[in-house]
Amino acid sequence: MKTAKQQFAERLIKAMETAGYEPKPAVLEREFNLRYLGTPMTLHGVRRWLLGETLPSPDKMLVLEGWLDVNFPQLRPMHAARTMVREEGKADWHASIPQQERDLVETFLALPLQQRKIIREVILAFARTSKK
Repeated sequence: MKTAKQQFAERLIKAMETAGYEPKPAVLEREFNLRYLGTPMTLHGVRRWLLGETLPSPDKMLVLEGWLDVNFPQLRPMHAARTMVREEGKADWHASIPQQERDLVETFLALPLQQRKIIREVILAFARTSKK
């Protein structure tokens, strides 16, 4: 019987192939990190996903699901499902943001992924320096 990690690896490989990507660690690392807002994944880390050695954290799982247009609900830990339910209640988060800021977010989201990644890094750098 296959473990949840092995099942995830098989579905991840199939989802990558279906989406037109080669299921190689370098491809997964590059494409995942273009879409993930947190600390970038390493080549070794994504390789372990493909080999069925580890499972992504819930936030990373959601990024993979969105990117590859696939669901891994049976592999998602229960606390992630609870988090998603709580987040669904936040659908009107943008209502409290001024229109100028909403326009900025929409413009940002319309940019190509590589440009969004660069802008994200700049914003995170500013945020880190302002906390000091």
